[in-house]
Amino acid sequence: MIKSILIINNHGKPRLTKFYEYMNVDKQQQIIRDLFLLVSKRADGACNFLEVGPNDNIFDKDTKVIYRHYATLFFVFCVDSAESELSIIDLIQTFVESLDKCFENVCELDLIFHIDKVHYILDEMVMGGLVIENNSTVIVSNYEVQNRIEKSENPIMSVLSGIKK
Repeated sequence: MIKSILIINNHGKPRLTKFYEYMNVDKQQQIIRDLFLLVSKRADGACNFLEVGPNDNIFDKDTKVIYRHYATLFFVFCVDSAESELSIIDLIQTFVESLDKCFENVCELDLIFHIDKVHYILDEMVMGGLVIENNSTVIVSNYEVQNRIEKSENPIMSVLSGIKK
């Protein structure tokens, strides 16, 4: 099961946080700081899998941290020991590809200004800590259908999108 999904920039600012296990906000902030310190000091050529020890105080001893570093962002997934590391790496790749297709070369600003859409894309992939879809074509298709529905229900949005073109 996936315990949390985080996107953190190179300066340690969280751009997306999704926790699938309840914990208070202070604990979440501590986890974000600790995970950033762990992944940011690793070399680019280092393995993208980390076993969390009992002294790390991040989750429990059953937790693995799997991450990828793209440009200025760390995509960090915390999972339990039942999850396959390679399937999570593939899920991270699918998530980034889906974001890239939906935002046409996604950047950190897209995550900041369109966080609702980023959460929608993530929810198409993972629900309640379980992977429900890992095909980027299906994810992007569902995202585009949702955008069309939003524009049809809000005539101001369709006028504004016509002006931008």
